[in-house]
Parts: sequence; structure tokens; C-alpha cells
Amino acid sequence: MKMRNIAAAAMAGALAVSLAACGSSASTGAANATGEAADAAEAGSNGFTVQLGPNPETLDPALNAAVDGGNTLITIEEPLLIIDENNEVQPGQAESYEVSDDGLTWTFHMRDGLKWSDGSDLTAADFEYSFKRLANPDTAAPYAETVVGMIDGYQDAIGNPDADGNTTTDPDWDALNVHASEDGKTLTVQLSYPCSYFDKLASFVATSPVQQATVEANGDSWCTEPDTYVCNGPYMITEWTPSERIVLSKNPYYVGGWDSSKIVSDTITLLLLEDSSASYAAYNSGEAQLIKDVPTDEIPSLTRAEDGGDFYLDEIMGTYYISLNDQEEPFTDVRVRKALSLAIDRDYVANTIMQGIYTPATALVGPGIVDENGYFMDNANGGEPYISDDYEANLEEAKSLLAEAGYPDGEGFPTITYSANDSGYHIPVAEYLQQAWGELGITMNIDKVEWSSFIPMRRAGDYDISRNGWSMDYNDPSNMLELFTTNNGNNDGKYANPEFDQVIEDSRVADKTTHFEKLHEAEDILMNDAACIPVAYYNDFWLQSPSLKGTWHSPYGYWYLQYGYIEE
Repeated sequence: MKMRNIAAAAMAGALAVSLAACGSSASTGAANATGEAADAAEAGSNGFTVQLGPNPETLDPALNAAVDGGNTLITIEEPLLIIDENNEVQPGQAESYEVSDDGLTWTFHMRDGLKWSDGSDLTAADFEYSFKRLANPDTAAPYAETVVGMIDGYQDAIGNPDADGNTTTDPDWDALNVHASEDGKTLTVQLSYPCSYFDKLASFVATSPVQQATVEANGDSWCTEPDTYVCNGPYMITEWTPSERIVLSKNPYYVGGWDSSKIVSDTITLLLLEDSSASYAAYNSGEAQLIKDVPTDEIPSLTRAEDGGDFYLDEIMGTYYISLNDQEEPFTDVRVRKALSLAIDRDYVANTIMQGIYTPATALVGPGIVDENGYFMDNANGGEPYISDDYEANLEEAKSLLAEAGYPDGEGFPTITYSANDSGYHIPVAEYLQQAWGELGITMNIDKVEWSSFIPMRRAGDYDISRNGWSMDYNDPSNMLELFTTNNGNNDGKYANPEFDQVIEDSRVADKTTHFEKLHEAEDILMNDAACIPVAYYNDFWLQSPSLKGTWHSPYGYWYLQYGYIEE
């Protein structure tokens, strides 16, 4: 076995390369936690308030698939491993781990004295239950295949589905090859194929433990009330008023990877606001010290942090794209999908509508994501963009494709509806698409959907066209490309292509050359099929008061608040 003390282990070299491309972290302007948190105790900080999104769809780690929920979960839950402010893997609930020489057996050694927020003992058995719960089809975890699909026994756990997704055996989630030792000190995970980034998965919030007794006693409602939300992170939920606020308080029983001496704020209040104007008012009044939802019409008047202001812009690894309901006509026709894609002036969207905050997207996998030869994006499609920047030529091709599909100048094309939640640039982008697709003779209506209903609607496929997007959870292009496999829980467009599924399956090998070759091939298929419509590459932008110290923003789109405090 190869022993690794993860307290000193950095992430794989590929990730280190990517971070250089992502630009400086917000921690530079927002105060790096390392050097200053020790002074906070003397300052007597009691707490601070932030706005990072509206009501979370869910705070069940197994079910969450949104960044806003993730921002809360990384503060109140802790997986086996964690990611620190330098984007390095560090010990979490496990103090060390071992990987066998063949890369198939991962053995995690738990810390002494682990506790749940109710004071009861937490052991490796809780992680065994939680991993198997992820695989249980009844859980319907959207990340199941992504985070535990490489574990031996996964196919038996989900019932060995056939090509159409129908089970051929009775699902047996206990078949997942994850086992806790009798003394609860060791968790052993047996993979079916080597997965070099499994440590990143073990630090991903979806693999956080949940307390079996609490889940079984309360069902789905266990994660909706402070009284039943038992967690294991540095903070715990003590107040929760939907559509208003969640108050997190220091967890008195916390034992884990975060440095307790730097966890100095008694409370962190999360304002649950969907309206950017309300967020902006809360910031200007001093109620909130950080807001994510900044009114877009205010951006031109704001001063960037690098120029001494409080407006931050940080590149993240993610893509803003449009989902088409690929199982519904007329989107079953690839010519229609391509026409809709080519009719979009991405430079105009990114640099005019989005005011240069985002970057035009010419592929699905964007900047900062690496393969063995550098940046995945640079090596895609023979080094050429999938989508030309010649908008006028693209538009003519779009009109030709639509005519080939039987809709010359849009004649006979049904009225379609575009669904989006009303925040950020989503509705202005929708209004632009209404005009752009109008150039093809297509009539489009806009459906504004409240956030609490938006993700469930999209996941159920209850839409024509919908705004979508993905921020990477770990730096491997598979994290984004696997979304489009037929049975993936995050495949909102219901795209299904057996050839694509097979290429993704063939990419699941230890050999890096083959791994990335297959992933490039997979993106070729997706882009040729126009399985979705990439529009822009994400950046995060926010306002942060100079008084708020110790927080940082990661290239995966998360804000880490554990060490935050107010400097008086």
C-alpha cells in the first residue's frame, strides 16, 4: 500500500496547472484566512451576514445539485477530505488515507473523537451508510453515478440497468463495495477501475455523511428544520425562516479538518434573497457584508477590487449553457438544435448583455480545465473552436439548417417557451434569444420561474428550452461531459446517444492518454449533436465589504465562510 499523509499532500499536478489560469483568488482582496483569523478572536467578532442565493432547493448532501445549496453545505457538513484555501486536498473527517498500488483500494482512517452536532458519536459506519444511500435508486441522487459510479458493485446497487435504463435485477444498494471496520475507525472503498481523482470526490460535499437514525425517523423532512438537521461541520443550523434567512451557529461538538482556532464568528447569517435589488439594499445598509446577486445595471458604476473598490470578479471553471428538451419535437431534430445554436451572437451576449463579465463560449468544456497535454479546451477539435466567431455566416447556416429540417423562415415551427429564473442575466439573455431566434422566424415566449420550482422543473424535463449551467466540482472534463450520459441524474435535456455513453464508459480507465482521448471524442459527439447550446464561460462577481475578513472564493464557484469574521 502507498501511504499518504494528506495533511501535506497537494492536489494533482493537473489541478495546480489549472489554478494558475484561473487568476488570483478573491482571498487576495477579501483577506486570506491564513494570516489574519487569529486576530479576530481579539476583535470579539460575533458574526456576519452574507447573501449567496435564494431558498436552497435542498440541503440534503445527496440531493443537492446547486451552487447555492453547496455554499451552505460546505459550512455545515464535512466529507472524508476537504479542500482548503489553496485548493489543496486536506484531512477532513479522515486524518489520513492509503491507496493500493493498483489504485483500486482506498482506505480512510477516521479521526478520534468525531461527533455529530447532537453530540452523538460519528464513525466510519456513518460514511458507509451515506455512500450506499447515494447509490440507492430510491434516493434519486443526481450525483450518484458521478461520485460513486466507479465503486465496485455500483451496477448491482442500481439494478444493472439495460441500454434503456430499465433495471434487470433487483437493486441492492448494500452491494456497493464500501465497508466500515467493526471499530468504526476505518472505511475501505473498493473501486471497479482506478480513478485518480477519487480524493477530489471524497472531498466533494455530496459524499458528506448523514445520520441514519435521523433520516429514517424524519424521511425527506429531516433536512428542512433546525431541530432535525443533524450535521458534522464547523457550523450548524439554529434558525431557518424560508425566503428570509438561515442562521448558522458554531457547532460545539465539531472535530475535523478545519482549524478550530480560526473558527471565531459565533454566527453566520445567510440572507435568502432572490431579488438582486433587495440584496443590494441589504449590502448598502450594512445588513449584509457580502452579496452574490448584484443588480446588473449597477455594475458599470462599481469599482473593481483591484482598483481599491469592493466589486470582485473571479474566473471559475464552468459554462453557461441552454438545455433543449431533446426528447420533444422539434428538438429531436439535430438540424433544429444546431440552427438555434448558430443563430446566437455569443460575443454580443457575453460582452454587451453580460457587460463583459462572462466570456463567449465556443465549446462545452471551458477555460482552466486540463488534460495531460495542457488545457482541454486548447486541444479540443484539432485546436479549432467548435463554433465560429463569424456570426453572420453562422446565421446564414442556421437559416439553411432550419429550412432543411422543414421550417423555411420558421414556417410551421411551433411556438416555443424558454424557462429561466429571474436573477442575474437570465431574463435579459432570454429576451435576446427571443429576438435572435425571431430572425429565424421562430416565436418564443419567456417563462419566469421562481427558483424553488425551477430546478425540479428542469430536472423533470417539464420545459421546452431552459437556461442551464455547470460549475466544475473537480478538475477533470469528465465532470461536465458525464452530465450527458443517458441515465445521469443531472441530464436535464434528456439527451440520449448510445455511442456517446460508450465513449464515456471507455474513458473510465487509469491510462491518462486514453482517458483524455475518449473525453475529447465525447465532446466531439456532443457538439456535433448540439446536445446543448454553450453560450458563455462563467465568472463569479460579488460585492464584499472591506470589514469582512477570512473568507475566500474557489475556482469551483464556492465561498468558504468557515474562517470569516468582522474586523472592527
